[in-house]
Amino acid sequence: MPKQVDHVSRRRLIAEAVCDLADEHGLEGVTLRDVAARAQVSMGAVQRCFHTKEEMLVFTLGHIGERIGERVRARLVRSPAQSAGTALGHAATEISLLREEHRAEARVWLAFVAQAAVSEALATTLRASYAPLEETFTGLIAEAAEATAVEGAEADAGVDRARADRAALLDPRREARTLLALVDGLTTHVLIGHLTPAEAHDVLDAHLARLWA
Repeated sequence: MPKQVDHVSRRRLIAEAVCDLADEHGLEGVTLRDVAARAQVSMGAVQRCFHTKEEMLVFTLGHIGERIGERVRARLVRSPAQSAGTALGHAATEISLLREEHRAEARVWLAFVAQAAVSEALATTLRASYAPLEETFTGLIAEAAEATAVEGAEADAGVDRARADRAALLDPRREARTLLALVDGLTTHVLIGHLTPAEAHDVLDAHLARLWA
């Protein structure tokens, strides 16, 4: 009987090869022939999975977005002791790709972001990747703001009441969008050497602290 091919696994294998090549040479250095060689499959196998280079890049971008989303969801398996504010910090840190083990992924992600500025297909995929992250941030910020407001309302201290009043005025959606833009910007600044990872983490921590200050 002919060998059955797992097309889902093969497409993911090819996507990983695209990521490796994009990290080394940028997206302009990604060719179907080089992808086939890196994935150790034939050109015909690549072309059976993807009819065009753009289709291959769109799938790869979605693959990266899913991988980041899975890591965020794993970090948000919350214990009873973990507050929404703490969970928000964990999620933001995961998305910022500041850790050394995520540096290659960050370079590839930003290469796709740059290409998406001139490719509507990539831009559509990128928006689809950002949307659930924005929803996650919005929900966590709303939950943390509500908890802060309740704590402040029950306290007598003026500082706590002021924090409660500030939390009540937060727009969770706008703050989520601000946070997403911040983590993307910090990733860029670390990659070009303008900030060290420690300095970027300090900026992120300070921003999160100000939300409830």
